[in-house]
Amino acid sequence: MISISTNLVRLSRIVVGATALIASTVVWADFPDRPITMVVNFGPGGVTDLMARALASGMEENLGQSVVVENRPGALGTIGPAHVARQKADGYTLAIVSASVITTTPHLMDVSVQPEDLIQVAGFGKNRYAIVVNTESESQTIDDLIDSAKKGESVFFGSPSTPNSLIFFDLGRKTGADFELISYKSGPDASLALLSGDVAAIAANPPDVLSHLRANKLRMLASGSEERWPEYPEIPTLKEAGYDVSVEAWASVAVPAGTPQEIVDQLERSIKSALDKNEVQEKIRQVGADPQFMSGMAYTEYLTEERKKIGDIIEDSDIPRIK
Repeated sequence: MISISTNLVRLSRIVVGATALIASTVVWADFPDRPITMVVNFGPGGVTDLMARALASGMEENLGQSVVVENRPGALGTIGPAHVARQKADGYTLAIVSASVITTTPHLMDVSVQPEDLIQVAGFGKNRYAIVVNTESESQTIDDLIDSAKKGESVFFGSPSTPNSLIFFDLGRKTGADFELISYKSGPDASLALLSGDVAAIAANPPDVLSHLRANKLRMLASGSEERWPEYPEIPTLKEAGYDVSVEAWASVAVPAGTPQEIVDQLERSIKSALDKNEVQEKIRQVGADPQFMSGMAYTEYLTEERKKIGDIIEDSDIPRIK
């Protein structure tokens, strides 16, 4: 015979469980009830930062809360995501993650964040690249730059992230040219280094160099993406110039592992809604990037495939690890 006390214990457990479920549901239903922080993994003013700010402005409307951008650059874009991975998994701290942080950088250096530390909410755009030199450089064409890097002395290039670096490493592998990396925290920092003569070339994103190109202080030698830049349609891509090199660079929003799926889904819907806005699309295009949406599930699969593919390329190319 079951005692009254036993029944009371069971009833109390049911009540506690139901209360916890209701409380959890209320938390999800109320999300967000305060401002959200979006941590960008590069410095202010670069293409990733400007893309993130455009997205944040679009997300604010449907979330009903401010999305505050915080820059945490360094270590080729890995410091910001690593910081977010250590935060509370409640949806209030978002990471902007360049695909290279997952697909490329771990093959080249030790990193403090792993794919399983984050949940990918959605991919939201891709940016463009170009090989750029100072106008005082003797290199008038991409062929000139490569020839210079094959003469026995290293050509130093500045780079804030792995995709920018990979363009030069891949060029070196396929041509025998000797390029050597000097790291910077942001695209604008690398551009300033090029302007001051601290480096000989950079693989740049549009907002980092367009004003300097128009002022005739820098010279674009080739597009490092699949297509020519619309601002300089006369400049060929690396592939058109005879070099089978190009880089595709997605950016995504991620949250700490353990974030409730309901919150992840709500953030994903917010990102898609933001990218449907013409003003958000235009802001992203103005910085030289292409606004595109990819669901969190599809984007996670994409990263897994790219991580393996790029790892094979790096291994086959014998690209040295960065110290």
